[in-house]
Amino acid sequence: MYEFTTGSKLLKLCEAHGKSIGEITMLYEAEISDKSMEDITDRMAASLNVMRDAVKTGLTEDIKSVSGLSGGDAKRLYELLGSVGSLSGANMTKAVASAMAVSEVNASMGRIVAAPTAGSCGIIPGALLTAADTLESSEEQIIEALFTASGVGITIADSATLAGAEGGCQAECGSAAAMAAAAVTELAGGSPEQALNAAAFTLKAVLGLVCDPVAGLVEVPCVKRNAFGASNALVAADMALAGIVSRIPYDEVVTAMYEVGKAIPYELKETAKGGLADTPTGRKLKREIL
Repeated sequence: MYEFTTGSKLLKLCEAHGKSIGEITMLYEAEISDKSMEDITDRMAASLNVMRDAVKTGLTEDIKSVSGLSGGDAKRLYELLGSVGSLSGANMTKAVASAMAVSEVNASMGRIVAAPTAGSCGIIPGALLTAADTLESSEEQIIEALFTASGVGITIADSATLAGAEGGCQAECGSAAAMAAAAVTELAGGSPEQALNAAAFTLKAVLGLVCDPVAGLVEVPCVKRNAFGASNALVAADMALAGIVSRIPYDEVVTAMYEVGKAIPYELKETAKGGLADTPTGRKLKREIL
């Protein structure tokens, strides 16, 4: 009854039932899992707590990855807010630092939520938790927003891919940013249509983004791409909430992302054989680590 695989089908369900993307996704999850609404919201609440813990750890503790390639930058950026301030504004800097924090926790073998992947794990918590603080959202509203993100993730997974090995970083960090943008838009009171416009904006901004992890590790440039993914999501949400519309429909943007991903050479799809991984410094770091 609530099944959907594309953005257009999702919007039709929202319109037919007078519900948000988050609410439809909750109903769909309950339908396919044969679990109660309480069970699925409890499970999402548990994921939310893991996200919060990862943000806190990365922002307050001196963590370091096993390789030594990453760690401490999120805390360093967050501390900037308490000293000289930031050029991009407190909200944006907090979101970016939080996204980096979760990504650094992942690199240090800490506990994270792969949302939708480990390589892009910081984007949704970075953008969503910062927006929730600004909007003074309730726990229930934040959980529903996470279901909004999940709904968008379902459409991308069904129509394209979420894997960097298949579609490049546009499919990982790009998809995570699209999910985050939709979630933040609905959290701020935006319509399902506006949420998908925001998701489309984020994907359009990173079409062709390659996956080129130095030494094959999810650290460089992944941590910083999580940072830009969170900022991308917030900007896209603001644009959608202002009434700006994506001239290319959301579903077509997702299909374009998939086609672009297939056209990206395999050296630039998580093989660590091209891009930044194949620079002189990238090769040097690989030799030192491995």
